Amino acid sequence: MAYMAAHGLKRARPAELVPGTVSVITAQMDYLPQATPAHWQGLEFERLTHPAEAVVSLYARGRDYHKVMRQRLQQLSDRIAAELGPFGHRVFADSAPVLEVALAARSGLGWRGKHTLLLSRTAGSMFFLGEIYVDLALPATAPVSQHCGSCAACIKICPTQAIVAAQQLDARRCISYLTIEHAGAIPLELRALIGNRIYGCDDCQLICPWNKFAQRSTLADFTARPGFADGQLTSLFAWTEEEFLRFTEGTPIRRIGHERWLRNIAVALGNALRAAPNPGMVSALSQRAQHPSALIREHVAWALNQTQPTQERTNAQQP
Repeated sequence: MAYMAAHGLKRARPAELVPGTVSVITAQMDYLPQATPAHWQGLEFERLTHPAEAVVSLYARGRDYHKVMRQRLQQLSDRIAAELGPFGHRVFADSAPVLEVALAARSGLGWRGKHTLLLSRTAGSMFFLGEIYVDLALPATAPVSQHCGSCAACIKICPTQAIVAAQQLDARRCISYLTIEHAGAIPLELRALIGNRIYGCDDCQLICPWNKFAQRSTLADFTARPGFADGQLTSLFAWTEEEFLRFTEGTPIRRIGHERWLRNIAVALGNALRAAPNPGMVSALSQRAQHPSALIREHVAWALNQTQPTQERTNAQQP
């Protein structure tokens, strides 16, 4: 995540990022699919108990939110211009060095939860954030008070204990970071904790009491695509690079590339094999054992090694 350091104070000073900025308009966009059932949190937790299933973070199962949010923010900007006349502006949707949660909290959209995400009393945390930097002097809205109280459910449930304290996240341990942003090998000590999560992690949001108020999206864009809400590890692991690019076109998943996709699924397959022998999984992994990528070969070898007794696995992992 070197981009955070590279942009320095521009992240905290909007006028340095976009000269002439006087105000920031913040917006949120719900992303739970329209057909999400009332007991969705329980269903998502249950999927984590089925080792052969591939779990993709809820936000990533449909269309790429960057495109949807930017388009809608531009439409809003056009409507403002129609009322006020031309004005200087630039829209953002997790696409530049912008402190989105901090800006949203200051503008009153919610408060920063202990898991570091923005929380709202009327929408939980299942929404995207976006901003419009404008050269207009707009009246400021007041922030809201925090309402997490003594609850620490998100901290306790984190599989890798990445939430080290309230509002403090060690990204190096976060499953979302490891499966999406991290380009190298996933640390050995964290692989077993990833379970069957192949893209992102929602645990801290699933357990949050405020997400009983999470709203369904009014857009069809976030309806889950085939394979991303009910996919099987072996089926997704079999995708060629051409199939990966085709099936993930227009989704946020595509940005990690085929190599990281296979790396992530190899870890999940290894965790599934540790739970129970499965010839189909062993066969799927073996077909990638001589993959041109050293990163994939290493994770496949680790996964196949999970079929061995604990002591043998420990010896094999030692240099």
